[in-house]
Amino acid sequence: MPVRVKPYAEPLYAGTGTAGVVLSHGFTGSPASIRPWATHLAERGFRVAVPRLPGHGTTWTDLDRTGWPDWFAALERDFLRLREECEVVVVGGQSMGGCLALRLAQVYGDDVDGIVLVNPALRGNDPRLPALPVLRHFLASVPAIGGDIHKPGDHEGAYDRTPLTALHSLTRLWRVVAADLPSVRAPLLVFRSPQDHVVDGSSLRLLRARVGSREIEEHSLPDSYHVATLDYDAPTIFTETAGFVERLCRTLTGRSSSGQPTGRPPKGLHPAGPDLAARNDSGR
Repeated sequence: MPVRVKPYAEPLYAGTGTAGVVLSHGFTGSPASIRPWATHLAERGFRVAVPRLPGHGTTWTDLDRTGWPDWFAALERDFLRLREECEVVVVGGQSMGGCLALRLAQVYGDDVDGIVLVNPALRGNDPRLPALPVLRHFLASVPAIGGDIHKPGDHEGAYDRTPLTALHSLTRLWRVVAADLPSVRAPLLVFRSPQDHVVDGSSLRLLRARVGSREIEEHSLPDSYHVATLDYDAPTIFTETAGFVERLCRTLTGRSSSGQPTGRPPKGLHPAGPDLAARNDSGR
């Protein structure tokens, strides 16, 4: 039976520029949470791809039949397409989407020209998490923490239940990404909401302590909660992201026009290879 996708959860592909941006939504969420972000970038002249991650935008039981390699593969497909079509490609995401963006940078190295993270999730502090390997066999789901938005009236399209088998897979993604953070060397643009009720500050502390990137630009979002791309500080995210991509374009274009190599392997060649995506993880 075909999967019935909610209208707000359809993927988005827009723009025709030579710079591409691939954006990922978060766990249990949908493209609705980052659609305004993507639309703004497309209007600024960038080519934008926002996939719907498998299991999202339908029902939470669909999500429980997927795992992090499935979510990564969807983002990877759009990244590889833009890498073939664009001179500069930036990856980004919100919450779990930020974790997936970092994994792309770990797998594809210099093919990722920049990374944008909004309240990235790299670990969790719920005391029940260590019990997940056993608990998921006896309990299918728990109430979700969705809609963490200070600004009233916006809808991120998140599920009202958190499926525990999928959540268990997410925790395995966290471990894989955390272990390989030193291999991430692309410039980073990071946005953090001090009043985030879903992801605490430990994820950002872990990122700062271990990431290999030398260029890290951080912005605080004082009037926003977790889903900041739909909140009061969303214009800051949109404007700063566009400026970040524009600066990367000027830097890389300058190198190209002067005849100096960019350091990127020829397009279409990815030495790390997609098999690295699932290293140390069998899926779910």
